[in-house]
Amino acid sequence: MRIPRIYVDLPLAEHSTFDLPDGAFQHCCKVLRLKDDHPIIVFNGLGGQYHAKLANVQKRSAQIAVENFVTLDNESPLKVTIGQSISRGERMDYAVQKAVEAGVYRIQPLFSERCEVRLNDARLEKRVQHWQQVAISAAEQSGRGVVPEVCFPIPLEEWVVNCNDMLKLTLHHHSARPLQDFSEPKNQQIALLIGPEGGLSEDEVRFAQQHEFTAIALGPRVLRTETAPVVALTALNMRWGDI
Repeated sequence: MRIPRIYVDLPLAEHSTFDLPDGAFQHCCKVLRLKDDHPIIVFNGLGGQYHAKLANVQKRSAQIAVENFVTLDNESPLKVTIGQSISRGERMDYAVQKAVEAGVYRIQPLFSERCEVRLNDARLEKRVQHWQQVAISAAEQSGRGVVPEVCFPIPLEEWVVNCNDMLKLTLHHHSARPLQDFSEPKNQQIALLIGPEGGLSEDEVRFAQQHEFTAIALGPRVLRTETAPVVALTALNMRWGDI
């Protein structure tokens, strides 16, 4: 029997009962048509997960009866924050989704020189909420107990200046060093700067270098902005993490 795994924004605790949030209710009871006592797995993004069962399923509501907590040991030992230049539509969604599946710690969307996305604060807020939901869905699918934060977008220069106490890396094919040249970061924290579709400008690369970002190469081919996160995270976890 398939056991759905559902994210719920609730203060979960063992042997307690909660009302099932609307989104989770629609998925479990309307889409999957689950009934009373059907087992589910729930998590709230704070680490670990809980075995639970559906209870009191009605036409417009249901509850979850939480049973026991289960510790998960599938978070990468590396805390990689990706500074991801914003790309259009599905490209950004793909970048967020695959980064979460590959074990990213945090995602910081960035406005860069060649970024073609220009939105006001209200529309940006909706985009951030959408990207966070993409991250939640990716965490559900990949079995993670932690949901990485997708931060509100800021200028590239602001993020670069404030990356402290991290190994700072830039994906850039000019004058790049192979990952094998680097020593393991002492505190396991890495900042990874990724450009938009048109790449980082030379001024942005120089600015990043002035703030101790080093260009790295991940092979002889040029990666698209949406595939770069998963390739880079895989390479980093093979070098120092859990792959």
